[in-house]
Amino acid sequence: MSNKQPVNTAAGASQPETKWHNLPVPEALNKLGVKLTGLSAAEAKDRLAKYGRNELTVEKKNSPWVLFFNQFKSALIIILLIAVVLSVVVGILKMTGVLEGEGGSGLAEEITDAIVIFVIVIACVLLGFIEEFRSEKAMDALKKMSAPTATVIRDNEEEEIPASDLVPGDIVILTTGDKVPADMRLVEVANLNTAEAPLTGESTPIEKTINTVPGAEVPVGDRKNMVYTGTSVTYGRGRGVVIATGMQTEFGKIAQMLQDVEEEETPLQKNLDKVGKWLGIGCLVIVGIVVILSIFRGHINTIDGILNILIWGISLAVAAVPEALPAVVVISLSIGVQKMAKRHSLVRRLSAVETLGCTTVICSDKTGTLTQDQMTVRQMYVNGKTITVTGAGYEPKGEFLVNNQPFAAGQDAMTQTFLQIGALCNDTHLVHNEGKWLIKGDPTEGALLVIAAKSGMEHEKLNETSPRIDEIPFSSERKKMTTVHDTPRGRFAYSKGAPEIVLEACTHVLENGQESPLDAAARNRILEAARGMAENALRVLGLAYKKADNIKDKTHYEKGMVFAGLVGMIDPPRAEVKDAIKVCKGAGIKSVMITGDHKITASAIARELGILTDGMAITGAELDQMPDEEYVKNVQKIQVYARVSPAHKLKVIEAFSKQGDVVAMTGDGVNDAPALKKADIGVAMGISGTDVSKEAAAMVLTDDNFASIVSAVEEGRGIFTNIKKYLIYLLSANVGEVLIMFVASLLSMPVPLEAIHLLWVNLTTDGLPALALSVDPKDPDTMSLPPRDPKSSIFTKNVLIIIGAIGIVMAATMIPMFIWRMSSEGLDWHNLDINNLTHAQTLILEEARTMVLATMVLFELLLTFSVRSEIHSVFKIGFFSNKWLILANLSSFGLLMAVMYIPFLQGPFKLVNLTLQDWCFVIPISMTGFITVEVIKTILRRTQKKGR
Repeated sequence: MSNKQPVNTAAGASQPETKWHNLPVPEALNKLGVKLTGLSAAEAKDRLAKYGRNELTVEKKNSPWVLFFNQFKSALIIILLIAVVLSVVVGILKMTGVLEGEGGSGLAEEITDAIVIFVIVIACVLLGFIEEFRSEKAMDALKKMSAPTATVIRDNEEEEIPASDLVPGDIVILTTGDKVPADMRLVEVANLNTAEAPLTGESTPIEKTINTVPGAEVPVGDRKNMVYTGTSVTYGRGRGVVIATGMQTEFGKIAQMLQDVEEEETPLQKNLDKVGKWLGIGCLVIVGIVVILSIFRGHINTIDGILNILIWGISLAVAAVPEALPAVVVISLSIGVQKMAKRHSLVRRLSAVETLGCTTVICSDKTGTLTQDQMTVRQMYVNGKTITVTGAGYEPKGEFLVNNQPFAAGQDAMTQTFLQIGALCNDTHLVHNEGKWLIKGDPTEGALLVIAAKSGMEHEKLNETSPRIDEIPFSSERKKMTTVHDTPRGRFAYSKGAPEIVLEACTHVLENGQESPLDAAARNRILEAARGMAENALRVLGLAYKKADNIKDKTHYEKGMVFAGLVGMIDPPRAEVKDAIKVCKGAGIKSVMITGDHKITASAIARELGILTDGMAITGAELDQMPDEEYVKNVQKIQVYARVSPAHKLKVIEAFSKQGDVVAMTGDGVNDAPALKKADIGVAMGISGTDVSKEAAAMVLTDDNFASIVSAVEEGRGIFTNIKKYLIYLLSANVGEVLIMFVASLLSMPVPLEAIHLLWVNLTTDGLPALALSVDPKDPDTMSLPPRDPKSSIFTKNVLIIIGAIGIVMAATMIPMFIWRMSSEGLDWHNLDINNLTHAQTLILEEARTMVLATMVLFELLLTFSVRSEIHSVFKIGFFSNKWLILANLSSFGLLMAVMYIPFLQGPFKLVNLTLQDWCFVIPISMTGFITVEVIKTILRRTQKKGR
């Protein structure tokens, strides 16, 4: 055994990375310091100590406690927690009699309010913690894909060892069905094929070779003398020498990318943080001004008075802060999740629903996402004519067409011969299981079985009547396969393979019912037909046969054959995807294909789907050669990326993100996982997707249907709109409440509402009615509008106009009403000593405050109807279309009537009965907000029409 030490591939040494695919087998073995007899046990032990175990390592993550406490960093959560603490303190002081107010054995109003707010806060914190904790599971799923054991040669003996004990230099034996346990340079192959879709996205098994692959920067999918961790052997056998283990494998690099990717806040999270900070600053400033003015004007000259105005300030702050906002967000997103689940979209993170609503770019993998991942024959070339085959996937349903006219393939002798060759020279089986058609074996061979079945041919019966008696297996060097059968018409050899290889073995061609000599003209026609299929991204095979009754020498089967025809197949697009992409375009969403497949194939599929229209298609190698400045300039023009690596996918997503796009990434393979995590929203495939991709994604499509994304986008837009409705409603009402108190303080008036009144308004209007807006039906034009700009605030120009107008209308109507009610009863509020009121003065103030309270609650309840659309009239969307809002408003109105007319509630709330005359003032004034918003929307609609 050589004592030469291998290049430290697994340890990540500083030397330039070895291009193993460039090295001949002897040179690769020499560089690793190993022979085909394998490592010795002692050397394997030394290398294991040097390079470490062949397993994925996870960087130290935040502990669950750190993740939990990180959820409290939101500005809105902090404001609410401050309100909880202050409310609890004041409530305890009241209950113990230190402050005036309800005490005794009952809970103070502030304590009840604090409990409700705290429950909402904890619920939201737990939700955020669970989602962040679950998002760390992608690495666990990646680990599960590693092979548990491996068969190696050590000390010139075969032995099975845990795959984690593999080291660089180990010689590993691979057979059909094995998972590849480490990255290897192949040193021996016998018809070896591997499935690399999880790593590269390649839809068909890859034929392997031991020959060197030229080129320094060769995509992983094109390194045919290499095999990689996480892939599997579908056919044949081979041996390879380990060149990388653990985190240095291609799999390990993806794992590292997953750990390096930092998830960014969603647009909604950013907007809500802005709202929280804005409200916090606003509340502190206004409440501070009101309290300071009250103290300096002498309205408060006792400790109790100071504490009472402090209580009032806290109550105003609690009323101004939308403590139900987190609950509304959670409920809106949860309802969206339920709706999406019914439409085949499983959301793993609630924020994903909202993010979809502002998605501007969908970067989609091809295989299994845009396509069916089921090879399907599209064309046949038989008897000098092209036959089109309809249908898709493995279901044996479809027609044969010649010049768009039906063709009876089952009754044409030459076509039947052609189909019989494909069905018999075949090791795959077509099965019907639980209502689905599946194949057991190679997808290419499966496609040949399906077209035979479409013509009425029964594969099992065919095998019985024409049993196989001999074969020459397929190999990557021969590029063809031949089987020999005893048929009712005698013994025949059937061959299939690369068209040019099959043609070389042929001396005749089947045309016009005869076996005619294969002259140069006929050969050129066949090759031209093959080129035409290949240019349409079809995978082309040639089929041939030979009468073999008297052949004794096996080598003669493939000589002097008769060429029967060509077959062209492809992994076809999903039928519904084309329509889904059209809907995306109508909604202003750009679709981009990012795949590990070949450029020609990717471009053909993209054109058929409507993705590649007037843009560019480039490969990963071309992307590497493109200067960053040029790429940034062209990123919006590029519609297809082919032969890309995981790093390329991240680069594409980052380029779009830098231009302000909100990027959704769909995918199903391990190679998609880093991009799924990096994207604003990752969408994995539930059926064909790997566990790694599902764990890294924010959403999983349970039917692997691209069209389900469109439904998700619609729900996301609707959810954000509903949250926006809530904010418009709540903030416009809260601005009005604060403005009323602020103006009253500036005018040296008694406060129109006391602390308990503010909290009651907060309870009745900010609770059920606001939550009912979270389940409001979507606007009719939801999917005809462009995506909203994620950088734009929730507070658009229209929103600010409505909020400002409502606040002004509330103050402009309710303060005069308050003044009128006091003055009409003879109360001189200009010279009122608020600390020494007579019984009569107290009664007049209670009457005036009762009118303000009733007007304010009714004003805000009616406002819920008009804010249901930012632009459409409530009468267009349906006044009664949200039954939950009707019920919520009726219940809140019932609570208002209870505190005004039930005697044992009137006392604590300091309210009185309103007369019919009072209601004649209350009702019209309370309608002013509703009317104002409808007028504003009418003006905005007309302005928009003129702008067009």
